[in-house]
Amino acid sequence: MKYLILIGDGMSDAPIESLGGKTPLEAASTPNMDRLAGAGRYGLFRTVPEGFSPGSDVANLSVLGYSPAKYYSGRAPLEAASIGVKLGPSDIAFRCNLVTLIEKEGSSVMGDYSAGHISTEEAREIVLDLDKALSGEGVRFYPGTGYRHLMVWGNGAKKIKTVPPHDISDKAIGPYLPKGDGADKLLKVMELSRDVLKGHPVNAKRTAEGKKPATSVWLWGQGSAPAMPTLKERFGVNGAIISAVDLMKGIGIYAGLDVIKVEGATGYIDTNYKGKAEAALKALETRDLVCVHIEAPDEAGHNGNLGHKLQAIEDFDSRIVGPVLDGARRLGQFAVMVLPDHPTPVALKTHTSDPVPFVLYRDGDEGGAVKFSEKNAAATGLLIEDCGALARDFYGRAEKKALS
Repeated sequence: MKYLILIGDGMSDAPIESLGGKTPLEAASTPNMDRLAGAGRYGLFRTVPEGFSPGSDVANLSVLGYSPAKYYSGRAPLEAASIGVKLGPSDIAFRCNLVTLIEKEGSSVMGDYSAGHISTEEAREIVLDLDKALSGEGVRFYPGTGYRHLMVWGNGAKKIKTVPPHDISDKAIGPYLPKGDGADKLLKVMELSRDVLKGHPVNAKRTAEGKKPATSVWLWGQGSAPAMPTLKERFGVNGAIISAVDLMKGIGIYAGLDVIKVEGATGYIDTNYKGKAEAALKALETRDLVCVHIEAPDEAGHNGNLGHKLQAIEDFDSRIVGPVLDGARRLGQFAVMVLPDHPTPVALKTHTSDPVPFVLYRDGDEGGAVKFSEKNAAATGLLIEDCGALARDFYGRAEKKALS
C-alpha cells in the first residue's frame, strides 16, 4: 500500500462578497478534489487544538498525526532541523523574517512581512552579513529560504511573547514587539539589524529596481528542540516530504521523512508544480509515503490577493492532485489524504483556528463528485478532533507503540 498526503496550505477561507458569498474553495474549479470528496471519507478536521495559536507549525504537526499538546515546542526548532542547525540543550531558536518596515504617522508599520518576497540568494547575503555584525551579541544567524531564516540564542530565554509578522500586516508594530523576560535582548537585536540593513548593497539594488528592501529582522516562533518518534517507529512506514518551506522540511525530518528538493520550488504561485508532482511519484516508487506541501494558497491569503488564491487552489487541484493521483494508480493500491492545514482568509491576511475540510480516499472507493468546500464538509456531520485517530485510520493500522 502507498500513502499520499497532499496539503494545500491555507486553502480554507470565509465567504467573500465579491464571490457571491462563496469561499475561494467553493468558487474555484477543483474537479479532482471534488471526485475524491464524493467517494472518500469526507468531513472536517480540527488541526489547531483549543489553546494553540493557528500557526502552520501546530496545524501541520496535526496533519502528520502528531498531537501538538505532546510534541509542539515552538516553530523555529523545526525550521532549524531543515537547514541542518543542531540545537544544544540550552539553545533557543527563533524564526527570523526579513521584513519591510515603513514609517507612517510617526510609527513603524509592518509594510511587508516578506520584504517583497525577497529571493533566497539576496536574503542569504543579508543574513550572513547580519551574523558577522551581530554575533557579538550572543546570537547566531543562519540563512534559510526566501524571507524565512533562523536566529539561535545560546542559553536564551524561551518564555517571551512574540507575534508572527504576517499577523500584523499594515499595522503599527509597537503593540506587537516582543514582551517578557528576555525581550530586551530581542528588541536590541532587531534595532541593531536596522542599522546593518540600512545601507546594505542588496537593499540598494532592490530599491533601484523598484522592489521592497529588507529593513529589519522580525523574531518570533521561538522554542527548543522537540523529541518526536518517527512515522517508521509509529506506523512502520518510510517516506519523503516535498515542500519549499523550511518549517515543513523540519517537521518531516523529525518525523523521519526524507526531504526531496525540487528545482524551482518557490513557495508561491510561480512554484514548480510539475517538478513537485514528478518528484512525488518518483519517490513513491521506493517509499511507502510521500507528503506534498504547496504553500501558494497561504501566501496569497497573507497578501490579501483573492485572484492569486483562486489560481493557487486551481493549480493545486490540476497540477498536483490530478497528476499525482493518476500516477499513483499505476503503482498499485494507495490511500490519499487531501486537505488544507488551516484557513488563511484573504480578508484577514492571517490564519484562523476553524476546522478544515479533508478527504481520505482509498483506491477503489466509489461515489459521485461533491464540491470540496468548507460548507459541504461541515454538512457531512463528521468532525475529527483527534489527529492520532485520523492517522491510524489513514494508515489502516494501530501504532507500534502507544506514542500519541
